[in-house]
Amino acid sequence: MSQVLRGGVARLEVMTKFTLATLALASGIYTYIGVRSLLEGPPIEVLLAAIVYSAAVSVAIFAFWTYLMRFLPHVRQASSRRLMYIAMFIGSVMIVAMSAWLNAAALAGSAALEQHMASATDQYQQSLDMAHGNALAAQGLLPDVQIAAKRFLILSGQERQSGALTGTSGSGTVVQLTAQMSTQLDALASEIEASRDRIKTLFESGSSTLEKMRQLTSGTAPIEDRTNDFAAETVTLTGIIADLQRTSIAPAVKRTADALSKSFIAPAAGGRTASLVDRQNQVVGKVEQSIKAQSQALSAAADEILSRPEAKPIRFVPLSRAEAVIQYGTDFLPSWAGAISLDLMPAVLIFIHSIVFEAIRRDEGGAREEDGVTAGEIMRALKIYNNLHAMETRPEMAMATSPDERAAAAEMPVASGPDRPPGNVSSINPVIGFTR
Repeated sequence: MSQVLRGGVARLEVMTKFTLATLALASGIYTYIGVRSLLEGPPIEVLLAAIVYSAAVSVAIFAFWTYLMRFLPHVRQASSRRLMYIAMFIGSVMIVAMSAWLNAAALAGSAALEQHMASATDQYQQSLDMAHGNALAAQGLLPDVQIAAKRFLILSGQERQSGALTGTSGSGTVVQLTAQMSTQLDALASEIEASRDRIKTLFESGSSTLEKMRQLTSGTAPIEDRTNDFAAETVTLTGIIADLQRTSIAPAVKRTADALSKSFIAPAAGGRTASLVDRQNQVVGKVEQSIKAQSQALSAAADEILSRPEAKPIRFVPLSRAEAVIQYGTDFLPSWAGAISLDLMPAVLIFIHSIVFEAIRRDEGGAREEDGVTAGEIMRALKIYNNLHAMETRPEMAMATSPDERAAAAEMPVASGPDRPPGNVSSINPVIGFTR
């Protein structure tokens, strides 16, 4: 079994090196794409800097995993193996820090920027809707104002024609007062109605800008150009939201309502008789109470509108590809997994090598120095042994200095004795041989 495993490791050595080189090259290419999105400056300097950085990353990854694959499977001591694993962990963290996040930026950078623009579009949509709602809320006060104005107008007409309030018809103090209140409320109603068209125009303009922003988010143009155009549209939309916020008529309603009660000055009765003057004063007092009640109601309604939270336009911050991938990392977990796996895949190969060599060692038992001796080394050792043994049995060969003399000495017969083993010395190998 051990011979089969050793043969498999030997046959896969070229494939292993090719795999490491391919993974390192792929990581370098994606690192180049990612680092170019971060660098700024002249195009040539950016190009050269990106090439140098990506090349350094590729070399570092290839060298790191090659060293580990060469040494870690052969380390047997537990302490040394733990140190090797610590070194592998530290190197893996450094590879992720200098390459994996740039790979993720290259793989999902455009999608992350689109996600950033989509998120900003949703926030601007919420701000626009809030500002529009606050502006329209004041329109809800229009019916109350119109009803109050119409009521004062009716009272003025009835007093003028039949003296419904004082019992004496004609245009007197009460008629002038009720007509004045009706005029003021009609003016406020006109302001509220005029703001409706302005609000509608601003909201339509904001909706059109949002539609352009959505088109830029899902467009097909280069992502950098789309991001720049998107940022320009956000500036326009921010101005529209601020205008909508200022268009709300609620503050004007609040001021007018307070003015109705605080600035009310009762007119002097102009009746020709004391009885009429008394009746006029009584009606003026009732009108004053009615005005204060109406003022308090309008002021409370305006306060409720003004208490709503204001729509604060957000500020769009353009991001680079790498920054967008990090900020929206949870939305691109598959891309992160692919980028990290691209750099750390060789760790799996190292674990496989470690398991295979551990199985080989278990199958072969204890390690011996003879296990690493090749057939050529064995043949050379046998030749040296034969030569040394021949010189011991034939001293004349040791004294020969030329090839002819050594050949002549070799032809001389060898005397046999009890201490001289007969036969070919190669048949006796007390030192070297296979022990398995």
